[in-house]
Amino acid sequence: MPHSNKAGLYKQMMDKLEKSDPQNWKDIDQILDQIKKSPVTVDASATTSPAEDMKNGIAFITFDYGIDGVSIEISKYAMSLQNFIFKNSGAKIHFIGGDFYPQADTVLKPEWKRYKLSGSNGWGKWENAFWYNQLFNEDMPQNSKQSNDLAKEIWKQAVSLSRRLGKYLAENNIQLLIPVNICSNPGNLALGLCIPLVTELMDMYVLNSNHDYYWEGGKPASEKTPGEMPGPRDHFFRNYENREFFSFFEKLYPWDGAKWVQTNINKLQSDKLIEKYNFGADKVFELATSIGNDFFTDYSKEDVKSVRLRMAHILSDGHPVIHPQPVKKHLKNLKHWMANQKPLVCACSENQVLDPTTEDTIYLLQPTRVIGRKRIKMDIQLIDALLHHESFRKEFDNNPNKQIILHITGPVPIEHQHDLETVLNAFVDLCEKLPGSVSTRLFLAFSVGTEEHRVFPEKGLKRLYIHDIYQLATAIVFPSETEGRGLPIVESSAGGIPIICSRYFPFEVFDGVVGKTLPEEIQIKYTLFPEDGFPDDFLDKVIELLLYPEKNKTINEHNRKAVKNRYSEAVMDANLQELLGSVI
Repeated sequence: MPHSNKAGLYKQMMDKLEKSDPQNWKDIDQILDQIKKSPVTVDASATTSPAEDMKNGIAFITFDYGIDGVSIEISKYAMSLQNFIFKNSGAKIHFIGGDFYPQADTVLKPEWKRYKLSGSNGWGKWENAFWYNQLFNEDMPQNSKQSNDLAKEIWKQAVSLSRRLGKYLAENNIQLLIPVNICSNPGNLALGLCIPLVTELMDMYVLNSNHDYYWEGGKPASEKTPGEMPGPRDHFFRNYENREFFSFFEKLYPWDGAKWVQTNINKLQSDKLIEKYNFGADKVFELATSIGNDFFTDYSKEDVKSVRLRMAHILSDGHPVIHPQPVKKHLKNLKHWMANQKPLVCACSENQVLDPTTEDTIYLLQPTRVIGRKRIKMDIQLIDALLHHESFRKEFDNNPNKQIILHITGPVPIEHQHDLETVLNAFVDLCEKLPGSVSTRLFLAFSVGTEEHRVFPEKGLKRLYIHDIYQLATAIVFPSETEGRGLPIVESSAGGIPIICSRYFPFEVFDGVVGKTLPEEIQIKYTLFPEDGFPDDFLDKVIELLLYPEKNKTINEHNRKAVKNRYSEAVMDANLQELLGSVI
């Protein structure tokens, strides 16, 4: 189908939206139905093919860009598109979002264009969660003034976003829009409404990428069994009984547009779209992740020491030796730190010094943000159990240079400050139950997604990349409760680093990542994080990983080969090409 005149369609869109005056959710729903039933008229005189049109411009849009899993995956998609669509020509790839954090520079190439769409960030960063809370954390009875006022406000914001987003797409002649996680996980309902409005009224191709859905870990109270525990996403069903609202809400997440294709990160998600929400099977696909070749690099002991030295400079604001902050002091200053997050290390007491480059360092790395469902507290409980295990404690007591670092790599979303407090208080409790001779050798590090420091050039140090970060670790810890994919399992295995992980929910997703039903030679081997306490056989296995890592070398090499076979960049290129063929 020939492409439309985007500038003309943009003007038509704004005329239509500005004339519309919905008074409630039902009115907005009817506007969407009308748009869907009356597709825009395209310019039949154009002669270029859709595949050629794509070369005019492709845009990604999400809430914000940083060092989180979604941003990292977007950069992989962009690199793949650059490889096979733009090839040797200049890549016309655009990134649209509510915020671009400094850490985004580590995953977004400088030649890729950026556009900040104010008002499009999500969760706590959507006007300090004011509208988010009214929609999902407060009652909104059907036909109430509150419900109708919220509908009018969301429409007003959606029109404002559409005006600015549509203008940018038209001015840059963008033909393909790739929303990532904004049409499946409702962090900003106005943005969720804006995307169907703009793409339908401007005749856009859409590759809708979904990492998480609101119904994963959430359900209405009426569907819960007696005694069933609350789910982490139950709040999205707070106003389930407001049927006008929830009918509209379900229609948006995700939107089933004329030129839309849905891409999910696991088969369970695809099956639900097809079987429960009646999406056509020809419009629903899975897109696997890819692992860059750099992950498979062999690191010598000196290479690992270099990585740890560079991280020490990051954690100490430019110095090779770290002077940690007492954890209780950090707790007192937490509100200030949350507003300006910088790398730091916490210790149990004052006047501690940490050199992470020594061979006596046991380095536990959790490559996630600080979010409750990542269950970082369980890492601290594991350290506690190890230090109360006879053989490990004996080794620790006999070698006064032994030290343990638990390092969390990602930032703390502002709405998850309480989750950070839980982690810090668990560390305080651990410190207080151990003698000083032991507690002074425990450290809790936060690098908040930082991979370089301003002193690196003058000291001749190279910046770190994500594949380097994994090499810090003696072992990766990943006791997450729920995941859409579980990237740390794949990335740690590619790097040859053992992983201690939970069998997170949905179990089918975890089983798919590790390859449970695949031939043994391409399954990922792991140590399972137990849910109820730490039995001796588990602790014995962990002790072997931490104190005698050479014994796990065969398994590490097995995992590397398994990941290389299943998650290469070539596989992603082929998958994306197939998906684009489905869109156009």
